[in-house]
Amino acid sequence: MNQPKIICKNVWKLYGPDPKKFLAEHDGNPDTAAIKAGGYIPAVRDASLEVHESEIVVLMGLSGSGKSTLVRCLSRLIEATAGSIDFDGQDLLAASEKELIELRRHKMGMVFQHFALFPHRTVLENVAFPLEVQGVDHEVRTAKALEIIDLVGLAGRGDYYPRELSGGQQQRVGIGRSLAVEPDVWFLDEPFSALDPLIRKEMQDEFLRLQSTLHKTIVFITHDFDEAIRLADRIAIMHDGIIEQIGTAEDLVTNPATDYVAAFTRDIPRANLLRVHTLMGPADDAASGEVEGNAKVASVARQILDSPGPLRVVEDGNVVGSITASQVTEALFEND
Repeated sequence: MNQPKIICKNVWKLYGPDPKKFLAEHDGNPDTAAIKAGGYIPAVRDASLEVHESEIVVLMGLSGSGKSTLVRCLSRLIEATAGSIDFDGQDLLAASEKELIELRRHKMGMVFQHFALFPHRTVLENVAFPLEVQGVDHEVRTAKALEIIDLVGLAGRGDYYPRELSGGQQQRVGIGRSLAVEPDVWFLDEPFSALDPLIRKEMQDEFLRLQSTLHKTIVFITHDFDEAIRLADRIAIMHDGIIEQIGTAEDLVTNPATDYVAAFTRDIPRANLLRVHTLMGPADDAASGEVEGNAKVASVARQILDSPGPLRVVEDGNVVGSITASQVTEALFEND
């Protein structure tokens, strides 16, 4: 796995009269009863996670779970009450205002649900704006903006104004603008949630295409588990400001760490999520035929269910286990 780009340890965000003093009086870890008795609102509670280079980590949770607040702490749009945040080797919470401005101008990209485009500027001018702020020469920033406009699928629309674009096209402009500074880390807060389902699917496809080209380090917020499954390398589920569990979608569904995660993932369709090697047992000499261990169960379920006996599970040409019809049916229908 690549090196961590962000290391977040024991981050708190409390709202109330004197949150730093309150945390100190409770050894940095007050319980729910103490927080409530003190009149504090715990937006983020003792959150720790790492985001590795080129990884997509999706933060999930219901409204009020703390996911947006945590991202704003990670980007220091708001100040954490306590904890530490290492951003690409730099102590983010110790950064001066000048250092923070430079980080945001050169290393952070941000995209939010509401596009916040400048209505009086063209697509080209919107995308080029961060470079204009940096003082980049007009000819250079125009050339760069045109490259990005092409990259996000808006070639030929550089002279359009936001009002002349669809919702999906406007979000592409927002994405393009955030990419203009070539950020190391990309924060996206429910960027597709305001779009209709068809356009949302198209934007997810576009996002994955961009990531396959750019290999950004990404923290992505969504409340849609299907979207998280499509996009994430790992998913962090939040509840009442607490990170309940971090893992792959398969990890969360097959090995939930808490009752909340189990309930949160209970209705996720397993066939399109689980891979054969997750369900397999030990190699069996009686096995005949084979399936790929990395295959999604949905893609090979018919072959497994129709087999009179176990099938070999193969990865990189080697037999790594076996799988039977009963293992598949038990896994897919264990919640029924």
